[in-house]
Amino acid sequence: MTAPQPPSASSVSSVSSAAVPAANRVRRGLGPAAARRERDARISANAADLGLAGKPRMGKTALTFTVLAVALVVMTIVSASLGQLIIPFDQVLGSVLNKIGIHWLEGPTRAFGEEALWNVRFPRIVMAIVVGASLGVAGAVMQGVFGNPLAEPGTVGVSSGAAVGASCSILMGWNFLGAFTTPLLAFACGLFTTLSVYFLARRGGRTEVVTLILTGVAVNAVAGALISFFTFAAPTSARDQIVFWQMGSFNGSRWQQVALVAPMCVIGVIAVQFVAHQLDLLSLGEKPARHLGVNVERLRFCSMLVVALLVSSAVAFSGIIAFVGLVVPHLLRMIIGPGHRALLPASALGGALLLTIADFAARTTIQFADLPIGMLTSLVGGPFFFWLLRRSRSKSGGWA
Repeated sequence: MTAPQPPSASSVSSVSSAAVPAANRVRRGLGPAAARRERDARISANAADLGLAGKPRMGKTALTFTVLAVALVVMTIVSASLGQLIIPFDQVLGSVLNKIGIHWLEGPTRAFGEEALWNVRFPRIVMAIVVGASLGVAGAVMQGVFGNPLAEPGTVGVSSGAAVGASCSILMGWNFLGAFTTPLLAFACGLFTTLSVYFLARRGGRTEVVTLILTGVAVNAVAGALISFFTFAAPTSARDQIVFWQMGSFNGSRWQQVALVAPMCVIGVIAVQFVAHQLDLLSLGEKPARHLGVNVERLRFCSMLVVALLVSSAVAFSGIIAFVGLVVPHLLRMIIGPGHRALLPASALGGALLLTIADFAARTTIQFADLPIGMLTSLVGGPFFFWLLRRSRSKSGGWA
């Protein structure tokens, strides 16, 4: 007759792990069936947050994309039609169709209507769309990389670095690249500043989020001091240019400028789609993401490099435009969830729509005046963002 064997460690752990949920169910007064329903509901909620729940989330996402795309097309036609020279909507659409060989509608009948559309308004509108898409995507990527709803492209100093380059060019009166001297110096300095923040925050082959943010704060402070010095040292005419550049504007946009910025935007928007799934995994935390095969350091560096390219090229010709990269991704995250496969292209559409509306308001709010875009986005975006936070505080601002 054999003696009874003591229970093994595995059997003890399995019994213990089974006993804990059972004890919790008894403590809460839940039976096995109720506990299963609670567990399934919790799993479904987590799946919905990651964009994996299926039809409800996908239906909401598709509706959001449709609304954004239709609103952008409508706003483009409205913005091209209205202004000091009013061109009827059907003539604007007819002019576009005529350009692609479809002669269904009549083009502008007023004198200089065609020239006003294609030499002044359409370059400006397309520039607003490209810059808005770049800033929206950059903001979504920054919030995903830092795991912080307050993160935006200016966190890593790209905007302030670009402002330093532009201010220096204006102060020195450099013109060795013609009209592109100031924008290209702004682009180069913005890219250099972002890379400096990354490498200054890197230690032992790794970078920490807190260190990156603090380094960005320090670099932004130094850049702000340099901008103040350039503004102080500049003569009156140059000082006005520096101040106006920092306010942001699409006035004077040309097709040649669009041709330089648009490829950067397209490349950046396509590139971030390849890391969208990794950004989703990073939202679980650095350690879980590493266990799931994500090279966090490479992801962080590549993401910051793409953000630097997007924002530097955007602000090079338009100046600093605040709040787009902060508000747009945050609002869309509340609507369609945190999954980056949908959030990134939605942020591109949302940013393009927001800046198209802002540019239209800048041209038409005051007659014979062109308001700074950055002033409008901050003036309207600040109170709106505060309202969103108050409205969604029960859900941790959409980040819970």
